[in-house]
Amino acid sequence: MDATYATTAHATGDGRDGHVQTDDGLVDMDLRIPKEMGGQGGAANPEQLFAAGYAACFHSALKVVGRERNADVTGTEVSVTIGIGPRPGGAFGLGAEIDVHIPGADAATAQELAERAHEVCPYSNATRGNMEVQLTIV
Repeated sequence: MDATYATTAHATGDGRDGHVQTDDGLVDMDLRIPKEMGGQGGAANPEQLFAAGYAACFHSALKVVGRERNADVTGTEVSVTIGIGPRPGGAFGLGAEIDVHIPGADAATAQELAERAHEVCPYSNATRGNMEVQLTIV
C-alpha cells in the first residue's frame, strides 16, 4: 500500500497501565485498565481510543458516500461502542456496535448509506472478518 499519511505512537510503562504518545505529541496520555476489567480506571484505555477513531473515520466515510449520492447528510451522527472479552482458547477479542443517525434520510436510504460507508471506511476494512460488527440505524 502506498500510504498517503502515516503516524507513529509509542507505548511505555505496563501496556494498558502505561502511557502512549505520538511522535508529533498531539496524543500524549496515560492509560489505565478499566475498573470493569479489574483495573483502577481513571484514565483512557485502548478501547476508548479505538472507538473514537472508528467513529470519526466511519462518520467521514458516511459524509463522502452521502455527497457522492447527493443525499442529505446534514446533522448526521455516528457512535461506536467497542467491547472486549474472552474468546475460545484463552485469547481476547473485540466487537463493535456502530449506530448511525441520518435525520435527512428515510430508513431505506439511511441503511444504504450506512452499508456503503461500512464498505468505504478504512477501519471497517481493517476489521472486516476479524471481529463482529453490528450496524444499526438509529
